[in-house]
Amino acid sequence: MLTENPADSDPDWEYAPLRIPSDVTRVSAAVRLALHAEYGGWELARVRKYTDGSRQVLLRRKRRPADSLPMPGLIA
Repeated sequence: MLTENPADSDPDWEYAPLRIPSDVTRVSAAVRLALHAEYGGWELARVRKYTDGSRQVLLRRKRRPADSLPMPGLIA
């Protein structure tokens, strides 16, 4: 379950939950996730598909040292 906050248990990674509604096609969801990976440095950590067709996606990326440039955030 996603009840536990992974950020609390893993200091080397930062996590971002993303909810994909049921009306988004699989291809559109894949494109959206590819954009997050390409431009935000995110990778797929977990996907959960619910009975209503929506998906709960957990993305992660390595934390950067404080003195380096911040990575861009998620695309809305």
